[in-house]
Amino acid sequence: MSALRPMMQRDQASAMLGMVVEHDAPGESRVSMTVRDDMLNGFAITHGGLVFTLADTAFAIACNEDERVTVAGGADITFLKSTSAGQTLTATAQRRARSGRTGLYDIRVTDETGDLVAEVRGRSITTDRRPPASEPQAPTAESQAPVAERVEASRVRAAGVPVPSTGPGTSAPFGSGPMSPSHSERSAALPTTEVSR
Repeated sequence: MSALRPMMQRDQASAMLGMVVEHDAPGESRVSMTVRDDMLNGFAITHGGLVFTLADTAFAIACNEDERVTVAGGADITFLKSTSAGQTLTATAQRRARSGRTGLYDIRVTDETGDLVAEVRGRSITTDRRPPASEPQAPTAESQAPVAERVEASRVRAAGVPVPSTGPGTSAPFGSGPMSPSHSERSAALPTTEVSR
């Protein structure tokens, strides 16, 4: 397997989810991901949004065939089989058509047995933008922390709970300072809307 292209070196979301690029060629790609406990929904099955994220990553690799930035113009997903923690999902993307600025791609998501989990039809649009000129940033201490620690830290930040600083000059996370309203104050300030049935 060749080295990751800069686009994927900068892709922190895919890295956080533990995705592995197995194949990268013009118009096609293959990306795998092992389902973790923190990827499950309330029914203990893989969250559909994360199945789509895997497919979308394979789609992004396949449709970015030159120096121009190509993005999704739309995508449709059909879920065919549920999976659970410990299983490995693989998304395989392939170009079906490309004309001018638009492209059409099919992405199949399978489990470790080869069973079809989902199918995605993606529509790409090539823009006039160029990729960032800077080299991928060096990993920070936070990005190198174990995934479980990063997930917990993000949950704590989302709840507005102060997180201890990690060193001199480190500021508290957004929403935890003395001027920040408490959760109950924020809730009281939110407008309510009556909906008639």
